[in-house]
Amino acid sequence: MLSLFLLCVANLLPRCLVHPSSSPLPFHRSSQMGTQSEVPRFLLIDSYDSFTHNLAALCRRAIPGCIVHIIRNDDIPLDQLTPLLRHFSAVIVGPGPGSPGHDADVGVLRDIWKMAGDDLIPIFGVCLGLQSMALAFGATIHRLNVVKHGQISRIYHDDNELYEGVGDVHAVRYHSLHVMLDGSKDLECLASADDGKENGLVVMALKHNIRPFWAVQYHPESVRTSGGGEDVLRNFWRLAQNWTASRHRQVRPWDADVEVTIGKPWPNLQRLSHTSITPHLTVATHVLEHIKLTIPDICEAIGVASEDSDFVLLDSVAQPGRFSIIGCLDQSSTRIAYQLDEHDVVKVTRHGRTTAEQFGSQDIWTWLADFMRPRRAAGGEESIPFWGGLVGYMSYEVGVANLGAVTPHRTPPLASPKHSDINLVYVDRSIVMDAMTGKVYLQTLREHDHSWLEALAVLLEFRSFSPGSQRSHAPRAKPASQMKVSVLLPDKDTYTSRIRRAQEYLFAGDSYELCLTAPSRISVNNSSGNGRLSSWDLYKTLRRRNPAPHAAYLRLNSSILVSSSPERFLSYSRPHGTVCQLRPIKGTVRKGPSVTRAVAEEALVGSPKEVAENLMIVDLIRHDLHGVVGDNVVVKQFCGIEEYETVWQLVSVIEGQAASENDHYEMGWEVLRRSLPPGSMTGAPKKRSVEILHTLEDEPRGIYSGVFGYWDVGGGGDWAVTIRTCFKYDARDQRQDSHQSGPDLHDEWMLGAGGAITALSDPEAEWEEMMVKVESVLQAFQDVRT
Repeated sequence: MLSLFLLCVANLLPRCLVHPSSSPLPFHRSSQMGTQSEVPRFLLIDSYDSFTHNLAALCRRAIPGCIVHIIRNDDIPLDQLTPLLRHFSAVIVGPGPGSPGHDADVGVLRDIWKMAGDDLIPIFGVCLGLQSMALAFGATIHRLNVVKHGQISRIYHDDNELYEGVGDVHAVRYHSLHVMLDGSKDLECLASADDGKENGLVVMALKHNIRPFWAVQYHPESVRTSGGGEDVLRNFWRLAQNWTASRHRQVRPWDADVEVTIGKPWPNLQRLSHTSITPHLTVATHVLEHIKLTIPDICEAIGVASEDSDFVLLDSVAQPGRFSIIGCLDQSSTRIAYQLDEHDVVKVTRHGRTTAEQFGSQDIWTWLADFMRPRRAAGGEESIPFWGGLVGYMSYEVGVANLGAVTPHRTPPLASPKHSDINLVYVDRSIVMDAMTGKVYLQTLREHDHSWLEALAVLLEFRSFSPGSQRSHAPRAKPASQMKVSVLLPDKDTYTSRIRRAQEYLFAGDSYELCLTAPSRISVNNSSGNGRLSSWDLYKTLRRRNPAPHAAYLRLNSSILVSSSPERFLSYSRPHGTVCQLRPIKGTVRKGPSVTRAVAEEALVGSPKEVAENLMIVDLIRHDLHGVVGDNVVVKQFCGIEEYETVWQLVSVIEGQAASENDHYEMGWEVLRRSLPPGSMTGAPKKRSVEILHTLEDEPRGIYSGVFGYWDVGGGGDWAVTIRTCFKYDARDQRQDSHQSGPDLHDEWMLGAGGAITALSDPEAEWEEMMVKVESVLQAFQDVRT
């Protein structure tokens, strides 16, 4: 039956698939490659994709010992690049957004296929690479009737050339455009996918009949591609070696001058400081094993209810969270605030005095790393992930700035004061509760601070064992007539129309997935004038209603953040043996009496749309991790179902670990820098998606869809995605007046929400999913006031 199918395909697509009875072209399998350099050196041309490092890692797995250099398609003009290619064994033309017919999308790719004579070099193309090759040799490019983004298809081939000995192939596709070979005399199709009534037969692999060019339309580097990845790359390398030997092509010895232009091999960890950092501080710890206090009890015991002071709490209320962290702040605690539009100035507050410090040619990330190096500590309990360090949040725009995305500056509405883009406090006294053991760890990094530890231990033990000393977790009640809550939701028609606009970009090939968001505004007025809504009471209400593994209450530098985030962005353990873990969430089902785990699994795991959303972000995150740690990145869980208080979620887990010689104190910090903004809040490819979203959203996201968490003085860290979160600007003088009487005390909170838009999205369903996310937080405002 397969032979009959392949014969039909061959009749429908000339030169696409050769009947199995046809003899394959002979290959030269010489074991003596005298014309080939001893170590294969590949140049990977990146078209601003978010899967490029996955492809580099695939090359290194398929061809052990190979060296991979990566450049962008517009980094080096073709006339300067061509002579440099003589130092390479082959070129890999990677995927990317856009169309092969747009010069701005392909850069040098338009002409690299035209090289001839002594400049000719074996080339392997992927996705946009295949399309640019096809266009260069007379094929035509068309839109698919049904876009394939994150979809898995069976790939039919005849066990020849790229597919010799490969067997069954099921490959992930990320494309909305496809190739038709009509009019091309130079190209031959090696493989296809059968999309049936949707798209018919679609070309999945090509070769040039004379030149040493091969390409695939699908993504061999995707985590869900099976059979068409490493084997195909190995076959390409065999074909390239045979061609090189037959043409007596000489690969020139590597030259340091070439590296000046091309750059160092991937992965390049030069940015990281490899200098050993000797711990300067020692952690002093006091352990309480049997106290009967909850996290809210402890917070209230040390004064959280007094809202005229700063406070930080990172709260693990539900699994898989385990440790809750409370910062014990005072006037001497160092606070750090940075705004992108102030460029090279960071505001530092010490002992109540704020100074503006310039970091000149450095960036804010380097400044913060310099801040932390002399504060490295040792001697704490190894099982506790936090001994002290930086705690706070980073805005979405901080990550956007790292991408180099073309997004013209926008200012928030005049009614919305500007929060800091980076807002951190250095915590040198802390309390950590382990939810698994019930132990409470009191910690200090200050010298000769044992009296503080003892006093705090006495206070908490007294509160724990004194009858009636624990406070109620319920908020302070206020008559409903006093508190008026009004909500301004996004306009439904506007949001759904933007979903359709987003899909036009997807159909055109500019993105695979776009995470479209919109803000809601919650106004709270107390007409009686006898106090404002307590943000701490609001947090306790949200904590009770929607317990989450990455909840938080941050009151810092005039910004207040109340969060029940379910999504870890990035955690990294202390060196040595640093493990970086990301847990993207894509796919949500509201809980209900009839929505069991089995029902949720069928709705999420059984949905091609939901799995595709998750897969695209998993592949993007693998790319981000590969870019820092190198080869060792694994998907520990793909599309697992996790239960939360109000929803079921589709969660994947990706981990990366650097080689021992590259593992050091700042490894996790560098992964954070190079992974923002969270891919689950942008879509893929990340840079192009961010630029598109900038045209679809009216104002900066600010705190929403950034991250919050900590960087520990031991070198570890844990950061959550800022979702299911409301926040407000609350200057200290406003806080100090919050409990005084006066007319119409008013607060305005911001709440962001959205969803991943794919080609399969239904605008009405996307709106409903967004409303589920909004309501999970919004209800806390109704509950806290009554």
